[in-house]
Amino acid sequence: MNFLAGAFRPPCNIRITFSDGKTRKKVSVKKENGQAAMLPLFHSQENIVGEVCIEPNQGKKIEHNGVKIELLGQIELYFDRGNFYDFTSLACRYTLKVTVSRNYVSNIVEYQDFWNYTPTPTINNSIKMEVGIEDCLHIEFEYNKSKYQLKDVIIGKIYFLLVRIKIKNMELEIRRRESTGSGPNTYVETETLAKFELMDGAPVRGESIPIRLFLSPYELTPTYRNINNKFSVKYYLNLVLVDEEDRRYFKQQEITVYRQQETS
Repeated sequence: MNFLAGAFRPPCNIRITFSDGKTRKKVSVKKENGQAAMLPLFHSQENIVGEVCIEPNQGKKIEHNGVKIELLGQIELYFDRGNFYDFTSLACRYTLKVTVSRNYVSNIVEYQDFWNYTPTPTINNSIKMEVGIEDCLHIEFEYNKSKYQLKDVIIGKIYFLLVRIKIKNMELEIRRRESTGSGPNTYVETETLAKFELMDGAPVRGESIPIRLFLSPYELTPTYRNINNKFSVKYYLNLVLVDEEDRRYFKQQEITVYRQQETS
């Protein structure tokens, strides 16, 4: 049994290390099995420097036609059939791929994942807008900014300028819209991640309703826009008002979600 197990072992081990691997900041990323992995964090404009060590196993001989190192950015879909995308989860993955090419036998491949970090936005304007129904409802809403980190807090207010309909309640929703494919083969799925009640009861003219919504309880990912022209993740704040006849009034506003730089 031990002899057979050893016979099918690869002839070498491949070890990938980054030159500053011990001191480089890391980020916790949830894997498919639900467990968290700590991956090295690289800024968008950084160089990736390190070494690949190929160590022959005892008693093994290595014959190869070259070693190739690739930097890959991959879109992983949970389920994919042809050009029609039917999925339950999506992930973007960055990895170094090392391939040892061999004749007549399978190549030896090793991967080293890492995480790409986009710096904190330098411009982060607030969102201000007036909406309503002519001669019936006129409200002004404001969010303190348009770009939020994953563990951020949405702060804002709703101000009623005109109220001539009987409003029963008001809530704020966080919606995620994921799209895959392109052209006629694009598949879009929208999911409501959170519903937060802002008001219960009818407002009056001049009333101001504060907003304070914590994002940390929700499983958010960063915003992705047209990755390889095949994959997007967008987030929206959806303001919903319900009147006493259960008619619903909506106002949707897109926001950007980004990952904050984390320490080791």
